[in-house]
Amino acid sequence: MRPTPRPYAHGAEQRVGRFRILYVCTGGVCRSPIAERLTLHELTLRLGGRAGAEISVESAGTWGHEGAPMESNAAEILGEFGADPSGFIGRELLDEHVIDADLVLTATRDHRAQVISMGHDAGLRTFTLKEFTRLVRAIDPATLPDDSVEPGALAERARVLVRAAAALRGWLLAASPEADEVDDPYGAPLGMFRNCGSEIFDALDPIVTALTGVARVRV
Repeated sequence: MRPTPRPYAHGAEQRVGRFRILYVCTGGVCRSPIAERLTLHELTLRLGGRAGAEISVESAGTWGHEGAPMESNAAEILGEFGADPSGFIGRELLDEHVIDADLVLTATRDHRAQVISMGHDAGLRTFTLKEFTRLVRAIDPATLPDDSVEPGALAERARVLVRAAAALRGWLLAASPEADEVDDPYGAPLGMFRNCGSEIFDALDPIVTALTGVARVRV
């Protein structure tokens, strides 16, 4: 069953319930599933079962391989991080995915442009992954709502974070346009997938910390 789109009022989002993150790449079997499963892994490490109750994480591809398994090298890299690649099913990006997402994080600027071109007031909640990381690092955590255990508190914190990042976008620019992108490893050797996995993990770690208010335990 397809998700029911949540309402908009005069172009502004009125969103409640779970905070929904959508990762987007091209084929939807390499970069975006790596980001999806690493994010889920990190959320669970920091919040336990509470994470799934308030934040959902999904992925899709602009030219997605509908129903396809994750690329085998991507699955292997996830295992090296301790994340679970099992049960993944590739999806082609559809309008309802964009409509339902509170935050869309793309691999490249072209993917971001494609998501925004779909409409649905997606501009203020769509970033490249590295762009969002750069913006999040500039946000003072003290300006975000407390990460209390009250139902809905975590999702509200996440929505405030997205609004704050959108407000900073025109002020904090990347060193170069390419600095905001993650290259496609599809068809490449395992070593390139390993580099891609590390690149994605390094980008999402500050995001998960900002979303949850819980830093990763370094070992």
